[in-house]
Amino acid sequence: MSTPPIIKERIILGIDPGTTVMGYGIIRVLNNKPEFVSMGILQLNKYEDHYLRLQKIFERCIGLIDEYLPDELAIEAPFFGKNVQSMLKLGRAQGTAIAAALSRDIPIFEYAPLKIKMAITGNGRASKEQVADLLKRFLGISPDQLLPQLDATDGLAAAFCHYLQSSRPLSEKPYKSWKDYIRKNPGSCH
Repeated sequence: MSTPPIIKERIILGIDPGTTVMGYGIIRVLNNKPEFVSMGILQLNKYEDHYLRLQKIFERCIGLIDEYLPDELAIEAPFFGKNVQSMLKLGRAQGTAIAAALSRDIPIFEYAPLKIKMAITGNGRASKEQVADLLKRFLGISPDQLLPQLDATDGLAAAFCHYLQSSRPLSEKPYKSWKDYIRKNPGSCH
């Protein structure tokens, strides 16, 4: 008599922090195979008060956590820019999302934008459109599930990057590119 296979499942919430638009994406990994669950945005530019925006980010993150029960949070790290005020606001938005995850004891994994693009496309300078297109293929996302705002796919990209980085055995080398991913995961692109 054979033993039934062990089913391992985890949910990854990805966040693209922002004080104008926050993007998020959720993937489910079942037996090391990723599948698309949801993505969306939180539109914040209708709120004048910066602190109110932070409150809305916290509330939305808590809502996503309570609804999807993620096992891990993957969040895009702020990139260094010339505008110090923008960096400060972005850092606050990221910190608020992290605080929401910490309040629910969810482990946090931070990825630089270049790392996320590199993991998905093999090119750290890839466009947001290229990242979205590959995510659509990798996760079998239908056109009607895509949003016009690329912040949503940026959040999903953080989750997928974390899946790629955390789903391989330590002895295995990371994927060199999306072509390498496809070669090692036949049938994963729909």
